[in-house]
Amino acid sequence: MSLANRSLVTIDDLSASEIESVFSLAREMEGGIEKQTDVCQGMIMASLFFEPSTRTRLSFEAAMHRLGGNVIGVSDVESTSLAKGESIADMARIVGSYADILVLRHPWEGAAKVVADYAGVPVINAGDGGHQHPTQTLLDLYTIRKERGSLKGLTIALWGDLKYGRTTHSLILALAKFGANMLFCPSPGLEVPPNVIRKLITEYGGEIETHDVTKKLDESFPIDAVYKTPESPHQLAMMPDVNLEVELRKGVDALYVTRTQKERFSDGESKGKSRKFPVVNRKFLSGKEFRKTMVMHPLPRVDELDYDVDSDPRGMYFKQAAHGVPIRMALLSLLLGCKKPSTFEKDFPEPQVEYPVYNRGYAVTCPNGRCVSVQETETKYLVPEFLITSRDPLTLRCVYCEHGFRPGFVASTDWHEGTLEHKKYHRVDSHFARTIKIENLVLFDTERQAQAMGFMPSHFVSESPDDK
Repeated sequence: MSLANRSLVTIDDLSASEIESVFSLAREMEGGIEKQTDVCQGMIMASLFFEPSTRTRLSFEAAMHRLGGNVIGVSDVESTSLAKGESIADMARIVGSYADILVLRHPWEGAAKVVADYAGVPVINAGDGGHQHPTQTLLDLYTIRKERGSLKGLTIALWGDLKYGRTTHSLILALAKFGANMLFCPSPGLEVPPNVIRKLITEYGGEIETHDVTKKLDESFPIDAVYKTPESPHQLAMMPDVNLEVELRKGVDALYVTRTQKERFSDGESKGKSRKFPVVNRKFLSGKEFRKTMVMHPLPRVDELDYDVDSDPRGMYFKQAAHGVPIRMALLSLLLGCKKPSTFEKDFPEPQVEYPVYNRGYAVTCPNGRCVSVQETETKYLVPEFLITSRDPLTLRCVYCEHGFRPGFVASTDWHEGTLEHKKYHRVDSHFARTIKIENLVLFDTERQAQAMGFMPSHFVSESPDDK
């Protein structure tokens, strides 16, 4: 096992044993943080932050300095050639020739993957839009491990904005990887995205049980779903009929609070209903289920976490932030090949699901307006690419932002009888979509696209406007 010269774009890029290796080195470095100044001596880290950041940026830069390396960087897109219309691929190639490792924060979801594909040096995703934030997850897990000794079997409640909170998306998958149970407690309208739920179930096993928040057990603790990890590391079996009352009587091991990511709201959301949600304070934490609960927050906080929790021994968020330096020191030194990882036995099997790839490069595009693949400066060279995560119904997952969706229409390159009059396209929900061989699939967003490529509607396609 080696982490040298690898990139960290999503938390899936690290196995459970590799995460354990990062933790082991972080503990070692934390015990003598001032003695690490020769580990990465002569190395250069490029710090590229195109969204506001305090903790992540400064902890990465502090980590590199603590390791004896140097830092170059920018923190304003207007001061770079990106403001002139340069693609992030070209930027990645250039900066990759100046530095040994790149740390990127960018508002476009999937931007970190593009930079990793073109930089020629290791790239660390420091947050790409509402997609993922894997290094925050590493220090979150590290904090829980230090306080609880293990992650397996713990019950973690995720609270607040679970739709746009990139820290929660990474954390959900990582907790499943280590065998934890989860309670999802979203603000109204900010539930976990369907693509994250689907990935959680199909690739990590276990079961999601939804709950009617209008019939919640406790008005102050609105749980809308529970994820139960498989009973056994080797048994990816469904577990229906989760008894929520029993689950809560065991107590909540950690409450992970997040702020509402208003900067990512669409116009309709920002002008919509008020998203009132219980504030986490000492009164809220007086319930029996929270008696030994760790209160965590990736910070910054706004009004979702009261200052009266700061003096409560259950409040872990400042310790949590401080762990960012040793965790990022360990990660940088491993990816740069300056340290070798320890070897750990796997407690849980890694996801083994392999999906077919669809990348014809035309007709179908990612519907996520925040995805890097649909930005004007990047469409000149990026080929839309998707994983086919299901055939019934036909479902795609963008390889850049991981957004899941269903295309509108489907056809086959091997059309019936091989004659033009039989060159038909069908609705994606027709039985034909399930019978066409993967290698022959042609997908379209609209009927107009299908017709532009010479396909005609089958009699199963109802009459409707082209771009309905």
